[in-house]
Amino acid sequence: MVVIRLARGGAKKRPFFNIVATDSRSARDGRFIERVGFYNPVAAEGDVKFRIAADRLGYWSGVGAQLSPTVARLVKQFGAQDGVAGAGAGVAAAPAPAAAEGQATTAA
Repeated sequence: MVVIRLARGGAKKRPFFNIVATDSRSARDGRFIERVGFYNPVAAEGDVKFRIAADRLGYWSGVGAQLSPTVARLVKQFGAQDGVAGAGAGVAAAPAPAAAEGQATTAA
């Protein structure tokens, strides 16, 4: 079975987690199929703490991958901030860009 879970990286006392799609029998930090995002619990103010490719999460959920309880909690917790909308088992859409490319902003 394919599961979407955290794989730990980073240094001692400075954790960094990749969110990966992997076979459930693989080791926690072992082989994985695809990296779909990251979670940085010790991110500085203003740095990105959580990012996930909503389209890939939706794809993997659509083909039967299960989210680990921790990943499901993170998606629910950070989903609204990043513009990711939850829909059933997966995530519906990717975040919308803030400004379109090629358009200049004018200051008054």
